[in-house]
Amino acid sequence: MNMYQLLEKTAKKFPENVFLAREGLTYPEFIELVKSRAASFAAQGVKKGDTVGLLAPNIMEWPLSLFAVWYLGGRVLLLDTNLTSFEYDNMAELTGCKLVVATKSFFYKSANFKFYDITTKDAVLRDGAKVPPPADVKSDDVATLSFTSGSTGIPKIVPLTHFNLTKCAASLQDFEYAFKDTDIVYGFLPLYHIFGFAAGFLLTLHFGASILLQPTIDPKMILADFKEFRPHVIPAVPRVFELFRGKILDGLKQKRLLGFASFVLRNNKLLSAIGLGFLVRKIQGKILDVFGGRARLLIAGGAATKPEVEDFYQNLGLLFTQGYGLTETVGPICGSHPRPGRQPYSFGGPLSGNECEMRNVNTEGVGTLWVRGNNVFSGYLNNPEATAEVFDENGWFNTGDLVSKDKNGEYRFRGRKKQVIVLDSGKNVYPDELEGLYITLPGVKNVAVFEHEINGKTIAYAVFSVEDNVDLQSLGVFIAGANKKIASYKWVTHFAITTDELPLTSTKKVRHHVVREKLIAGEYPKRKE
Repeated sequence: MNMYQLLEKTAKKFPENVFLAREGLTYPEFIELVKSRAASFAAQGVKKGDTVGLLAPNIMEWPLSLFAVWYLGGRVLLLDTNLTSFEYDNMAELTGCKLVVATKSFFYKSANFKFYDITTKDAVLRDGAKVPPPADVKSDDVATLSFTSGSTGIPKIVPLTHFNLTKCAASLQDFEYAFKDTDIVYGFLPLYHIFGFAAGFLLTLHFGASILLQPTIDPKMILADFKEFRPHVIPAVPRVFELFRGKILDGLKQKRLLGFASFVLRNNKLLSAIGLGFLVRKIQGKILDVFGGRARLLIAGGAATKPEVEDFYQNLGLLFTQGYGLTETVGPICGSHPRPGRQPYSFGGPLSGNECEMRNVNTEGVGTLWVRGNNVFSGYLNNPEATAEVFDENGWFNTGDLVSKDKNGEYRFRGRKKQVIVLDSGKNVYPDELEGLYITLPGVKNVAVFEHEINGKTIAYAVFSVEDNVDLQSLGVFIAGANKKIASYKWVTHFAITTDELPLTSTKKVRHHVVREKLIAGEYPKRKE
C-alpha cells in the first residue's frame, strides 16, 4: 500500500468523517481536491519520481499538496519554514528539486528551482482540466525527503518510503484504547517536522479522525481554537506543556485557589475513594476548560518531559503519553502507555512491527539504544559512508541515544551519545553543520559546538581555537556574518576562544565533552553571558 491508497482506504471506511476540522472537509471531499491539485501539478510537468518541495505553515493546502504529489508518484521534500534562501537553494540542489510549492511570503529569485503558489486555484476547478490517473506507486518508493543534520555542508538526507509511512501509521493502532475516530487532533506542531507529521497527521489518518490545522503559535489564536473546536488530542513538545501548566497555576494563584486546587488534584484518588469525587471532578473540569473541556489525550515528544509536568496533567484526569523517535524512524518508534507506577522519563517500548535493544550497557544499566523494524529507514540519500556508520549487518539502527530500563521494563531516556542539540523548543541543532560553517572564518583553526545551559536555557555553545591575532570582539563580527546564512534558532551567540589546540582523539576528532569540561572549569576566555 502507498500513502494515497491509505487515504482512499480511510475515506471508504469513514465516508462521513471530517478530515480537516477547520474547513469541515470530509475524507471523500478532500480526495476530490487532491485530484484537482494533482491535475495542476501535472500541468507544471510533475511526474513520477520528481522531487517537489513543500514550504508552508500548517494550512489546508499543505496536506492537499502533499497527497497530490504522491498521487502523481513524486516525492516530497519537507522544508522547514525557519530556514534561509541560502539553505533552501542548497537543499533543492542536493535533492534535484525543481519545483517548490510555497506560500508567497517565501518566494525569492532562485537559480535552482521555481516557486508555485500553494494557494493557487487548481486547474480542474478553474478550467476543467482532466485529472490524470494515479501513478503506479510501489510501497518501497520514496515518499518524503528530510534533512536531519542541517542543510549546509554535507548533510544527511533521510528518504522515507511509502512502506515506512504506512507501517508507522499502522503501528499507532497500539493507542486504540485512547483514540476515537470522532476525535479532533490539534495540529499546531509543524507538519514538516517528523513529530508533527506522525503524531498529528499519520495518527489522524489511521484512525479516520479530524485534524485542526493551526499555522501560528500565537497563544490567543490557540486558546480561541480550544474554545471553538474543543480538541480531544493535543500533541506538543514538553516545553509547550510546561508553559500551559505555568499559565494554569498562575491563574489559580491569582484567584487564591492554588493551594486548595493542588491539594485536591494531588489527592484525587483518595478523595474519590471517600466519596468526594464530585469535588475532584469540579476542580478538574474548571481547569480543563482552558483546553475546551474535551481534552483527553496529551502526546509529548521531541524531548523528555519533566516528571512534575506529567504528574500535573495526569492528576487532571488526562491520559499523558511520551513518545520517542527520530526522523530516521518516522518519529514514534516507541511510546508509553499511561498506567499506575509508570516511571518518570519513561517512553515505553517499541510499537508494533518494531524492535529495540540496548548495547554496551555500563555498570549503571545505561546503554545505547538500537532499533529495527518497519519504521526504520534504509539509509541516507547518496551517503553510503554515513549509512554504514549507523547500521549493523543485521539491519539494526544505532540511535546514538543513551537509555536504561526502569522497574517496569520500559525504556528511559538518559542522554545523547551523539552530538545533536535539542533546544527547549524541541528543534534540533546539529554541531557538524555549525562547525562546518564556522571553521571557514578568518583566523579559526578549529571549533567545537555542543549543548550547554545558560540561565536555565539550553543553547548551542561554541569554543574556537584561533590564531594569536583573533580576539573575542573580532571573532564575534565574523560569527554574526556567518549566522546570516542559517536559521536564527541555530545561531551561536555564546562562545569562548583559546589559542591552544582543542583536545582531539587519536583519529583527530574534537573531544567535545573535554572541551565542555574545560569551559566549565574556566580555562577558556568567553564572551559575557
